[in-house]
Amino acid sequence: MLSNLMSWHITLPIALAAAVIGYLFGSIPFGLILTRAAGLGDVRSIGSGNIGATNVLRTGNRKLAAATLLLDALKASAAAWIVGYFLGEEAAIIAGFFAFIGHLFPVWIGFKGGKGVATYIGTLLGVAPIMVVLFAAVWLAVAFTTRYSSLSALVAMLVIPVALLILGNEKVAAVMAIMTVISYWKHKANISRLMGGTETKIGAKG
Repeated sequence: MLSNLMSWHITLPIALAAAVIGYLFGSIPFGLILTRAAGLGDVRSIGSGNIGATNVLRTGNRKLAAATLLLDALKASAAAWIVGYFLGEEAAIIAGFFAFIGHLFPVWIGFKGGKGVATYIGTLLGVAPIMVVLFAAVWLAVAFTTRYSSLSALVAMLVIPVALLILGNEKVAAVMAIMTVISYWKHKANISRLMGGTETKIGAKG
């Protein structure tokens, strides 16, 4: 298993190209673009202050939040699909990872982006699509019982690398595990609020 994990055959120039393409895709701040286009101002001024779908939902516009979630996911998927088609499977994994990084640290808005849940899902869709079903099932189960979007995502992101490893997809499991750790770090304020019982529940306005 360890030998499979370490057996990356991608060349450095291709890896760098995949990283740049993925990052540029991921850096597109759809949450900010959509809320401004809808006349709702700067989404960074409400709630958690990030540009993701959960914070867009705090504007009270569910359709806009759904569109943000979809586009933030698809930008990672598109990066993985396009790069994978031209440069191969390993390049697709790298592109998806850097789309995730681009969403968290977008160059266009001072490297202050979202928390990566949608692009995490989008990366899965691009490189291990069956795992999206598992992610959704876990998210919905936790959300239904707790009404905490952040907790639902945190639990789902913990399950995914383990499931991938069990299924023998070590390369994707390793990358998704790194993404999980990074997203947990981005969710540190949410984790603190969850522990304190002050986290905002699904549907509450900011």
